[in-house]
Amino acid sequence: MPKGQSVHYIFTYGLYNQITPDKPPARHTHVSEMSYPGYPPAGGSYPPASGPYQQAPGGYPPQPGAYPPQGGYYPPQPGAYPPGAGYPPQAGGYPPQAGGYPAAPGGGFPPQAGGYPAAQPGTYPNMPPAGQPGGWGAQPGFGAPGGGMPQGYPGGPAPGQQPMPAYPGAPNPSMPGYGGGVPTGPTPPAAPAVNRGYRGTIKDAPGADPLRDVEVLRKAMKGFGTDENAIIELLGNRSNKQRVPLLAAYKTTYGKDLVHDLKSELTGNFENLVLAMLKSPSQFDASELREAIAGAGTDEACLIEILSSRNNAEIREITRIYKAEHGKSLEDAIISDTSGHFRRLLVSLSQGNRDERETVDISLAKQDAQKLYAAGANKVGTDESQFNAILCARSKPHLRQVFNEYQQMCGKDIEKSICSEMSGNLESGMVAVVKCIKNTPAYFAERLHKAMQGAGTKDRTLIRIMVSRSEVDMLDIRQEYLRLYGKSLYTAISGDTSGDYKKLLLKLCGGSD
Repeated sequence: MPKGQSVHYIFTYGLYNQITPDKPPARHTHVSEMSYPGYPPAGGSYPPASGPYQQAPGGYPPQPGAYPPQGGYYPPQPGAYPPGAGYPPQAGGYPPQAGGYPAAPGGGFPPQAGGYPAAQPGTYPNMPPAGQPGGWGAQPGFGAPGGGMPQGYPGGPAPGQQPMPAYPGAPNPSMPGYGGGVPTGPTPPAAPAVNRGYRGTIKDAPGADPLRDVEVLRKAMKGFGTDENAIIELLGNRSNKQRVPLLAAYKTTYGKDLVHDLKSELTGNFENLVLAMLKSPSQFDASELREAIAGAGTDEACLIEILSSRNNAEIREITRIYKAEHGKSLEDAIISDTSGHFRRLLVSLSQGNRDERETVDISLAKQDAQKLYAAGANKVGTDESQFNAILCARSKPHLRQVFNEYQQMCGKDIEKSICSEMSGNLESGMVAVVKCIKNTPAYFAERLHKAMQGAGTKDRTLIRIMVSRSEVDMLDIRQEYLRLYGKSLYTAISGDTSGDYKKLLLKLCGGSD
């Protein structure tokens, strides 16, 4: 180059060249090796000059006669990436790209769908210093959407090219410390969350006042005779949390015990139903368990029904109330009144310690299905403890998957296998647990059908299910009853009960299907 000629350096998209005043620039040639993913290639480029372009400290200082001379930095053009903490603005910036990252206030990149996680305003994602694990330049690839540099760009220059100035390889989005990126390893499949809204039939009465309500009850019981319809209309249109406070409100207002007055005015199943509706769910369950154990004979089906259908928190509250009211733990009561593997099943259920996660691990479900098969159908005799361990500890979504895997594995329903392997209370108890886990509303529909089937009605079972499920899943139970037995639950109750008892049960049922 002749002495005295000025030299201009132009840096465009990481490419540079020298131009002399008396020599036009060389024709642009496309250098695919130097293109960034996500940015269009320049309309041409200058052939590389010898020697790497060295970045001056603190950004790109103006060169003698450079274009255009600025005080310290080249200002970013409109649409360029805003300057972030620790990174000086780039020469001319990158022009906006279709589908690229829009500019965000504060200097950070906004979160993209499936892209980079959000950073704190005004900062880039926190990264260790360059060269350290997880830091800038520590991993190959440019980290832009779509992968690394073209032609297998490894974070360094392509063959025959000079290194990019001040741009070491950026981290891959999946690196630790960059926000996570795509998770590695298998993800346990999650059971679909089904939210169908409120499925009970009894709802809160708007504007209900306990003091007005107890006045209605007092008036219904005062004087000659009892106005049962007033009691039905009041209790049948109040939720449990509106009914329970009536006990204290009645005693506060009249200085008398509401339960005592109701017992003196009502009789039979109607009395039992009204009193059941004035207890909290856990109080009612504790009293039913007490009756099932201490009554004439043991109602094993009642024990299984309550302990297999309640969640952990409900079971723990039941055991607390049982101990407080009867001076003996529920577990001790079960142990003293049952025996063998059936006792172990009830004790396990009464712990209230079932896994309640909603996620399902398919591989673990397959293992559990194999264990059940090995413990029953595939051996002489039955390993009841294996059934107990799996049915009482695993989550309900997980067990539903286990039952499906079992069916596919041996071509036989788990209930049929239990019936062929076990007998007596253990058989009925295990089958009830399986049915309740498979389809809780269908289990209760079957329980109601059996309670009203044949000569006589099992009124305690009918009352317990109608009261305890009226604010949980009565609408689903009605649907299952219609599907299984071809008639509505409302019709079945109407044909099997009578009088005020029937009227209040139908209030809990909520209507015909």
